[in-house]
Amino acid sequence: MQTSSTILMVRPANFGFNPETAENNFYQKQDSRSQDEIRQLARAEFDGFVALLRDQGVRVVVIEDTDFPVKTDSVFPNNWFSTHPDGKLILYPMFSANRRLERRKDIIERLMHLGFKVNEIIDLSFFEDSGQYMEGTGSMVMDHQAMVIYACYSQRTHPVPLDYVAKILGYSVIGFEASQEFDGVSSHIYLTNVMLHVGTELAVVCLD
Repeated sequence: MQTSSTILMVRPANFGFNPETAENNFYQKQDSRSQDEIRQLARAEFDGFVALLRDQGVRVVVIEDTDFPVKTDSVFPNNWFSTHPDGKLILYPMFSANRRLERRKDIIERLMHLGFKVNEIIDLSFFEDSGQYMEGTGSMVMDHQAMVIYACYSQRTHPVPLDYVAKILGYSVIGFEASQEFDGVSSHIYLTNVMLHVGTELAVVCLD
């Protein structure tokens, strides 16, 4: 969620284990600490990261998560919306029902109030009705110079909404499959950005 040197971050109110997303995110683990302790640690880590960014001259807009409804993954807003230089703002279809609660009209209104250019809001949440998902820049790793979207197909990244977004943005798609072994079982890697990064001068891919 970036325009120039401004980024938006959502400060979590109820960060914690999400059984719905753990279905295909094998990096999640149950924690023996209390939920209250986990929440406090998450907020402290968040505040520390905001301070580091601001020390580097980055303008950070912090949005407070709401206590209710409980949204354990609210700190990851890049999965439910993205902004683009031409003023498009895209809302994405989410795999987990409880993550759909993260979509907040007031966050979009705050962006507009802060001067982010929003000329068009494109809501793709209707894909959820047919069980098709694509979770923003978690599902898509974008090479903006080459106008290419890299995407690892999985339960959270389906080809139809992916192609839909590519056409909207005028990008081409390089889709692929990638898997990992967990407890002796091969499973799709759930989001592309956990194994691939494309920057201006550096690209990183995790092949092992």
